[in-house]
Amino acid sequence: MKYFISAGEASGDLHASHLMAGLRDFDREARFVFLGGDLMAEVSGTAPLIHYRRMAYMGFSEVIRHLPEVTGALRRAKAALREERPDALIAVDYPSFNLRLAREAVKLGIPVYWFIAPKVWAWKEWRVKDLRRLCRRVLSILPFEKEWFATRGVEVDYVGNPSVDETDRQLASCRTREEIIADHDITHRPLLLLVPGSREAEIRNNLPVMTSVARRRRDMQAVVAAAPGIAPEIYRRHTTLPLIENSTLELMAHADAALVTSGTATLECALAGTPQVVMYRANGSRISYGLMKRLLHIDHVSLPNLIAGRTVVPEKLLHHCTPAEVSEALDSIVSGGKGRESQLAGYIEMRRRLGSGDAAVNAARIITKDLIQHS
Repeated sequence: MKYFISAGEASGDLHASHLMAGLRDFDREARFVFLGGDLMAEVSGTAPLIHYRRMAYMGFSEVIRHLPEVTGALRRAKAALREERPDALIAVDYPSFNLRLAREAVKLGIPVYWFIAPKVWAWKEWRVKDLRRLCRRVLSILPFEKEWFATRGVEVDYVGNPSVDETDRQLASCRTREEIIADHDITHRPLLLLVPGSREAEIRNNLPVMTSVARRRRDMQAVVAAAPGIAPEIYRRHTTLPLIENSTLELMAHADAALVTSGTATLECALAGTPQVVMYRANGSRISYGLMKRLLHIDHVSLPNLIAGRTVVPEKLLHHCTPAEVSEALDSIVSGGKGRESQLAGYIEMRRRLGSGDAAVNAARIITKDLIQHS
């Protein structure tokens, strides 16, 4: 069968590459047309129709600035659907773009499967109507989503969370702390890891606050985990602290504490067992914070808290994301801090709720079986 897969950012490229490998296990004749990145290309043996670097724009202002690229990519993707007539469209996260692509697929009679569901339980809940109408099945990676979607009439399966296996696999082969210290010429002081995000806007907003907090902790060695594909000069505009590239997970494994921009990295940090403070600065406006509280339908924004169903990690958002407030939260989770053991216990509860199993393999099994049943 021919699969059209659409992933619009680096994390989607990673998860979709594992899904493609899983599809090949169940469908030896699997062929792929895809929007994605280098990892998907490696599995497929072919280049992406559109690389995610031309699509991965976040936030209203950033999308507006790159609107011709975004609309051009969507137009080309729709044309490819019409030309290729795949057996299925598999959307991987990236909802604003993929919902539009899914509408085109349904018009063409192509079934749609969604791997890594849009977070409509947090905001833009009206999109659940589109998911119910457009998707044959939604393949969820967060355990609480199954009931949420099912009660709203969406065909949903919880397939497990890909970060669990991916994190454990990488941690099993990571370097020792001594090797990292030697390779990067840093000190033996307790390690404070700064994870400012994988987008330039996130780095611009969060790294200066992180750096200010780190300067207050002279007892700790602070380093910045640099994301793949982000030029070092982007970080150098906001900090002089050591940069370590392509080593985020092993740094998490050896860090005594971390400051992490809200996103998937917060879950990875929890799975690595490292106490953290979750941050999200954006414009830092109190008005924006009030607006966010009205728009969001959830009590937490970080994945460890959402999965555990309670406050496990401190969240410092918008106007609360200041050096003073983040420093206070950090003090409570470093060695000897009053909140450290509670956070580590929360990680155990979170991991239990996530369960085990290969999410990509489970998703591939469901998709191929469903396609065969409907053929």
